[in-house]
Amino acid sequence: MSEELATSMRTGLCGRLGLDDVGRRVRLCGWVARRREHGEHLAFVDLRDYSGVVQCVVDRAVEVRGEDVVAVEGIVRRRPEGTANPRLATGEVEIAECRIERLAAAQTPPLSPEDRVEPDEALRMRYRYLDLRRPRLQRNLRLRAQVSSALRSAIERHGFCEVETPLLWAPTPEGAREFAVPSRLHHGSFYVLPQSPQLAKQLLMVAGFDRYYQIARCLRDEDPRADRQYEFTQFDLEASFVSQEDVMAIVGDVVRAAAQAVLGEPPGPIETMTYDEAMSRFGTDKPDLRFGMELVDLGPALTGTGLRALAAPQRRAITVPGGGQTSRSRLDGLVDRARQLGAPGLAWFRVQAGETGPILESPLAGHLSDQERAALLAATGAEPGDLVLAVAGEEWRSVCTVLGALRVDLGGQEPGPRPSRFVWVVDFPMFKGLDETGRPVPAHHPFTMPHPEDLDRLATDPLSVRAQAYDLVLNGWELGSGSVRIHRPDVQRSVFAALGISEAEARGRFGFLLDALAYGAPPHAGFAFGLDRLVAIFCGEENIREVIAFPKTQSGADLMTGAPKPLSDAALAELGLAPPAR
Repeated sequence: MSEELATSMRTGLCGRLGLDDVGRRVRLCGWVARRREHGEHLAFVDLRDYSGVVQCVVDRAVEVRGEDVVAVEGIVRRRPEGTANPRLATGEVEIAECRIERLAAAQTPPLSPEDRVEPDEALRMRYRYLDLRRPRLQRNLRLRAQVSSALRSAIERHGFCEVETPLLWAPTPEGAREFAVPSRLHHGSFYVLPQSPQLAKQLLMVAGFDRYYQIARCLRDEDPRADRQYEFTQFDLEASFVSQEDVMAIVGDVVRAAAQAVLGEPPGPIETMTYDEAMSRFGTDKPDLRFGMELVDLGPALTGTGLRALAAPQRRAITVPGGGQTSRSRLDGLVDRARQLGAPGLAWFRVQAGETGPILESPLAGHLSDQERAALLAATGAEPGDLVLAVAGEEWRSVCTVLGALRVDLGGQEPGPRPSRFVWVVDFPMFKGLDETGRPVPAHHPFTMPHPEDLDRLATDPLSVRAQAYDLVLNGWELGSGSVRIHRPDVQRSVFAALGISEAEARGRFGFLLDALAYGAPPHAGFAFGLDRLVAIFCGEENIREVIAFPKTQSGADLMTGAPKPLSDAALAELGLAPPAR
């Protein structure tokens, strides 16, 4: 038996017992998972701790209940022939000659770790400390600890130094709402909780720390959803005298090391593609590479077509393998889905086997010439039994986005395990459009360095400017983002000017950063990725709530503590805040 966690109260863990321990006297502590009595003088108690369950045999009736905390002392023996339990790691042994001491009594719990059916979410959040006893949650949070440990080890091999940054900070231009903290000593003034350590870590580069990292707590006042909570954790790093490629190589090494630590083997090489390529091939800047169904351009195949549904300047299609048997009602649902996503409609073609070759079956097929039908089949590579979905429109990005969403809806349903696939997406646009005043809208924080080849177009053609920004994507989830930072005051002023930020406003909002840049800032770049998202993917969870110990509900409430709660009038007065009207 492993001596792991042996103390004066116990000699080891329940789930670590095996045949090598037969004959040993052990003392274990844990929770009563189940109790079964056989007559007046024999009882079986299943004892559980985080490592697993072991059966204890008591030669008398025992007064313990489910979830009581007990200590058990006895002799490890092999189970009688025919009674081994292959479902338990300890199923070949049991504890005999047991003496049980109840350390704490438990009321009947509102939910049990043994529940075979998923409890109601509200019940789980109200009694989260009981929910966390379940093996699935125990596994998830312990795997999270393994990931954190592997990340620390890997990044420190690259010479990075861990530095903590403040939780009480000044407002930052991260693009999301911040949580405000009123100051007791400065009535009317507020700190904010950091959305990220972005500016602090850039200041550390100016300070000469060269290579910084932190497993950082961050907070954003955005509505919770499957991949977002108010509070989240990101693995954050910044380095001086590095290029974009250097940072990508370091981050790639770190995440591969974490994957190997928890999955047993590293993922394959990390592919790199540009933003334009990702949108053109997959219809999203967060491509899921675990399945095909790539977008194809139908422009050359349907030049001058008389089919109005596909006569717009931009037209693209995906092929759904084996989708040729899709029902008409399901196809009508896909048309509705495309319209909800912003498309004017959706053209569909079932591919059937004909006497002389594949044929297209669709209400629209008759509006295509024989040459156009052949060209469409050639462009999509569709075979009999497949389904072709096509969207047309005026704008490239919107057409790609609609088909990209349909691709995920349909391709994500493919059965069977699929290996994880990381991909870097690079060369993002510096700006994502123009606002109502004609000013460019930033696609990233305003400290992102423009691509050097595009700097001269910053004032004249900002929408053509690329950013030195890069995202790491895993299985269709954006794990995190990074960029080369602006370290030259003149370039920073040019970006502020393009965004319509005056000199006075820049001084008021970012004066401390501008001052720092003036004292000799090294070229630097960084990255941050969501630890919660990475762990959720490794655990096979679809909601990051399942890898966070005490998450909030979708409404942002903490049902266990009752937060958020109102403050008393006295507490509000001390903070210089007026009580709400009653």
